[in-house]
Amino acid sequence: MKKVYFITGLGANKKAFSFLDLSFCEPVFIDWLFPLPKETMSNYAKRLRTLITDAEPIVVGLSFGGMLVTEMAKADSGMRAIIISSNKLASEFPFWLRLGKWFPIYRWVPDFFYTYCGRITLWILGAKGIEEKKVLKQIIADSDIQFTKWAIGAIMNWDNEIVPSNLTHIHGTSDKLLPYRFVNPDYTLKGGEHLMIMDKAVEISALLKELVSYKIKQKD
Repeated sequence: MKKVYFITGLGANKKAFSFLDLSFCEPVFIDWLFPLPKETMSNYAKRLRTLITDAEPIVVGLSFGGMLVTEMAKADSGMRAIIISSNKLASEFPFWLRLGKWFPIYRWVPDFFYTYCGRITLWILGAKGIEEKKVLKQIIADSDIQFTKWAIGAIMNWDNEIVPSNLTHIHGTSDKLLPYRFVNPDYTLKGGEHLMIMDKAVEISALLKELVSYKIKQKD
């Protein structure tokens, strides 16, 4: 059974993957490291890569985790990267998120905002069922505020322009946070929202099984 490493999204933990059927692999969930002062996403990704012991690993990244996995894939052509509900280029951010680099409002947002999960948050992330909303609320409540603030800053200043050939991108057509029209994924899930690993867990589990079981053809 192949070992597959998973890196979750901003403010989340391994509970985000709890809806998936990962019986086809040996899942290893990578825990966050505490970021260094003013650390870039690229440098943080390199440090996080040291927690993965395999020389040629399969690494799955969700949302913010996908951006980190993209940076890992750039530095390590031997790894197989799979990103879900994420983006691989700075240009794939919608313009309203790019504005955060020039107008860093997030720096002045009160701390309680980062652990508040209201209807707007649930709508943007696409949490639908009772169990999905319950898990998402708990994930956000458990999030580390300082880490979240650092991560938002790192995302706003991410300037990647390289798509690694060893990366596969899975995205949903109804993602409100990272809209489908701005990205160019390899696999599309119709109606999939940002948290489609919850409400479309069956489809994503099957796709991951296929991608893990067979060698991913590298892009030219």
